[in-house]
Amino acid sequence: MTEPGGASHDPVGAVLRALDLTADAQQPDVFEGQSLPQPQGRVFGGQVLAQALLAAGRTVPDGRLPHSLHGYFLRPGDDAAPIGFAVERLRDGRSFSARRTHALQGDVPILSMISSFQERQPGIEYAEAMPVVPGPDEVASALDVLGDVDHPMAKFWAQESAFDLRHIPGPIYLRPDADSPLGRQSVWARARGPVPDDQLLHRALLAYACDQIMLEPVLRRAGRPWATPGLSMASLDHAMWWHRDVRVDDWLLFTQSTPSAQGGRGLGAARVFDSDGALVASIAQEGMVRVPD
Repeated sequence: MTEPGGASHDPVGAVLRALDLTADAQQPDVFEGQSLPQPQGRVFGGQVLAQALLAAGRTVPDGRLPHSLHGYFLRPGDDAAPIGFAVERLRDGRSFSARRTHALQGDVPILSMISSFQERQPGIEYAEAMPVVPGPDEVASALDVLGDVDHPMAKFWAQESAFDLRHIPGPIYLRPDADSPLGRQSVWARARGPVPDDQLLHRALLAYACDQIMLEPVLRRAGRPWATPGLSMASLDHAMWWHRDVRVDDWLLFTQSTPSAQGGRGLGAARVFDSDGALVASIAQEGMVRVPD
């Protein structure tokens, strides 16, 4: 991704700078953030989601980390304009804190999100097992697939994205997948550079990264590639649960499916495992998916 006013040689650093929000000196619990330029000129949904979570996290008591969020994308954002984040403190209990965050441009919300934070506590412990799939070193990266394609979106996916993505079975950037009629896929993902040792930041970056791929199973099941002429896609709502600590600069495996598509909308679901096989997060996202007749 191209840095605001700079080059794209450090995509992870550019994302970290965009996520470094500025507090409003006059208004408590109000913050401002910048956007990374996108090929379509619209704010990337994962970015504003991560920024909203970080804004909420800066208002909770120390030691409480996000365990869930539920957000609605209300309007497309302009990537050339700053975004304001207004946090409402809904509740601070003995173990949990709840926050509502509005992301605003031109005094109208582009995202409305509720998030919940919890202190670390003991409890019942179990989780699904990670499926057996080829390791990331055995799978082609987006750069391997798209590195020679001269197109702005190919350049974004292969070179400017802050995350290295490796699809199982292969990606559907340029051609459909004829071998996955149910739309299931697994994706290895890892930040292209180191990330500071801040668990709130790593959880926010997981929200950032997943928005790139959450609706891909819908396209895969429909037999459509990203390169479908006239394709129109946009995130509508996003739900996310963090189960355990996560590091986005280590390999993560997304196992994805799509239970339904109808009325110009499709639902994507994902389980996220770390490289040791621990289930670290569960995600669901519904989006607008429109293709020409």
